[in-house]
Amino acid sequence: MSFLRHLIIYGYVYDVDYQELRDYNTNLARIGNNLNQITRRMNATGHLYDEDVREIKELMEDVWHTQKSMLSKQPYIKQ
Repeated sequence: MSFLRHLIIYGYVYDVDYQELRDYNTNLARIGNNLNQITRRMNATGHLYDEDVREIKELMEDVWHTQKSMLSKQPYIKQ
């Protein structure tokens, strides 16, 4: 009971939107899948294609943008 009282008096309530985190995880999964496909193709052909590299770079840019956006929206709590 004292925990609830303390939470009511001193606690914080956050409304968290997890859509950016879902997008982040989706982009990470895409990168993983693409890396696996590129690795298989490289092992089979012995070649690395510019289009594959470009696609990975674009996905990584999306991931970094999403991560920066999520971090910039985090509340600052001074203890």
